[in-house]
Amino acid sequence: MRMKICRICGRISATDADHTDCTQKRRIELEDEHIKEGLPDRLNMAKSQGGLGVEIRAILEHLAREKVESSKD
Repeated sequence: MRMKICRICGRISATDADHTDCTQKRRIELEDEHIKEGLPDRLNMAKSQGGLGVEIRAILEHLAREKVESSKD
């Protein structure tokens, strides 16, 4: 059996592949980034439709602001 270094966490992996937990965590992080990138478009669409509740709009605006602030860093 051949050991390998996990490309995600840098620790030794008992198999030839990256750790399953690391792979799943990275996939979730990438999905989260993808969702945050699409929020401004969704926010504009929600404003034009006016069908979303006040709470949902507040959450979308907060996440959009958070994305803008994180991109400035």
